[in-house]
Amino acid sequence: MFWFLVAVAAVCAFTVFKLRGANLAYLDNFDHPDETPPQAAAAASPSAAHQGVVDYLGQLTRASQGKRGKERLQIVRRNMDRISEGRSFSSRFVPVDEGGVRGEWVLAPGCRPDQRLLYIHGGAWVAGSPLSHRSITDKLSALSGCAVLSLDYRLMPEHRRLDGIEDCRRAYQWLRANGPQGPAPATFMAVGGDSAGGNLTLSLIAWIRDEGLPQVDAALAFSPATDTTLTSPSLKDNLATDPMLGPLFGTLTRIPRPLLWWGSWLSNRIMPSDPVVSPLRGDLRGLPPVLVQASAAEMLLDDARRYVRRAQAAGSPVELQTWPHMVHVWQIFNPELPEADEALASAARFLMEAGAKGPDAAAGEVSTDSDEGSDPGDPSDHNRRAEDDEGAAP
Repeated sequence: MFWFLVAVAAVCAFTVFKLRGANLAYLDNFDHPDETPPQAAAAASPSAAHQGVVDYLGQLTRASQGKRGKERLQIVRRNMDRISEGRSFSSRFVPVDEGGVRGEWVLAPGCRPDQRLLYIHGGAWVAGSPLSHRSITDKLSALSGCAVLSLDYRLMPEHRRLDGIEDCRRAYQWLRANGPQGPAPATFMAVGGDSAGGNLTLSLIAWIRDEGLPQVDAALAFSPATDTTLTSPSLKDNLATDPMLGPLFGTLTRIPRPLLWWGSWLSNRIMPSDPVVSPLRGDLRGLPPVLVQASAAEMLLDDARRYVRRAQAAGSPVELQTWPHMVHVWQIFNPELPEADEALASAARFLMEAGAKGPDAAAGEVSTDSDEGSDPGDPSDHNRRAEDDEGAAP
């Protein structure tokens, strides 16, 4: 009995102190007077178009109800890509498959080929693509004057989570030396992402620092997931007010967290408290300027707040902006939501304050090395092909 009790105590200690890591509840004991941009603070209610977006998300949720495994995943992936349907874009989309980097250039008129932004899409590490996020990348290129490389990183479950992280690191190094017109150094570099892509963005900038590589000039994180231990209070507090994440992940909030920690470790072979997958829990000193945007109504709100507070306490120039009422990653619903336009305009201003020069009004379209087939449709075919393989079902 003695050794049984010792074993139980050891498992409990490992679960709490290794899988979960430090208790970060102290980061929740703050007021939030400076988070909300003035234009958002003045809005007592969301714009009229917001309910239409909520209804649309409800349709997507119902489309996958009752489905499981591979069938459900395929539906979610298709529905995410369809967010781009029926939209008009000012940018050209040019496929990229070079040096182990896959994705597409997003080139708005007047963008500067030596100003580059690596964009990492969201989708819970299992869905999303450059196609699904064109409404964001198109607008960022148009407003900031950056040539955007929208990365098509490897997704789970066909690949390991670490494979997607490796893709981001490789893309960053490639992008510093390569622009849409071929090999050329960058004069301005930024990285951005949303949700899971925000997680990958924040993990990437910490890795760049640790490796002693030239750091980005600025980073953007829209509704980022910063803590894989899932301990942020808003995951439960905002469950009922998040029409996107609530229906998809609400059941996870009813599972005991220690079981989630063990499941994450066993499935990913990396501890949920590891800063590589939980950037909130890493060393947040010496980071570049970072702008974090989050909705006050979404489940990941406290992931954003906690990250910003720890980074600011460590002396890093990290800023948080929150909007009331909005859905998770509302920036993708532009131009329907004026709040999305406001958020992206604020992000572009942040990039220009960090050194981006904005679009060149006198310049025409940026040419590339591979102008043939400038609209690749769905640039994430390698994830789709893997998804169709036998034995690739989740």
